[in-house]
This record gives sequence, structure tokens and C-alpha cells, in this order.
Amino acid sequence: MSKTIAPSHSEKNHPEKPTSSRRSFLKGALSAAAVATVTTSTSSNVFASEQASMAGIVYTKENPGKWAKKVGSHLPSITIKGQNVTVNTNHGMSTKHFIVRHTLVSKDGETLGEKTFTPDSEEATSSYTLPEGYKGKLYATSFCNKHDFWLAETKV
Repeated sequence: MSKTIAPSHSEKNHPEKPTSSRRSFLKGALSAAAVATVTTSTSSNVFASEQASMAGIVYTKENPGKWAKKVGSHLPSITIKGQNVTVNTNHGMSTKHFIVRHTLVSKDGETLGEKTFTPDSEEATSSYTLPEGYKGKLYATSFCNKHDFWLAETKV
């Protein structure tokens, strides 16, 4: 016996497109992965080639796992000028292969900013402003639709 659940008022008036659902899911999943990566990286290895249970989840310059030849085009670069941070992934953008998202995360695991890209985006570059007086580590993530989740870190 199946049960029918009536859509909420907002669902009736604003049905979510499948693409929007997927984007919402990816946004939430990537933010959660970034925070989990940052908050657990000091107590355990979460990098792709260091721990069997994390293989294929987080890639870095030092631990590119199966994507060793992809570091230059998938690892995000972080540039800091004063309180302004720019994250760039030197990667082409096409319908079949593109950078989906950047996230900037603080040393405490707080998401400081995020930007979602589309295949039509000219480049995978995002800009953020640090909280006044911020000091410490920063983590930038870059997610490719074909070559997974990449993490870079720097200090302010």
C-alpha cells in the first residue's frame, strides 16, 4: 500500500527542477565534506592516498591518488592580498568537464565563502573577503565533475 504525500505550499508554487535538486545536493555535500576534511585532518589522515577508507575522497598536491597527472589543472590556488582571497582552478570549462564548485574554509571548519560554477562559466575563479584580523590556516576546495574533490591550504 503506497501513501501519497501532498506537496507543501512552496512545492506547489515553486517546483524544484531536477537540476536545482542536484545542485542543492552537491552544494550541501561539498560543504559538509570540506568541513569534515578540515575538522578531522588534524587528528587523522583523510587524504586520498594515505588511508584506505578515504581513498578517492580528498586529493591534494602531496596526495593526488589516482589523479597524479591532474594536479596542475585541478588543485585550487589561493592568492591573498590583505583581507581579499582569490581561489583559482586552472581548468577548462565545458559541458562535459568543468569545475563545479569552490569553497573557502577557516581553520575552525567554518565556511567563509562558496561559489558554484556552470559549464558556461568563463573560468573557475572565486573571490572572498576574510573576517577582520583573521590569522591562521585557510583551506580551499575545488570539485571537478570528473576528477573529484581537491583541497589546498595556506596560512594568513
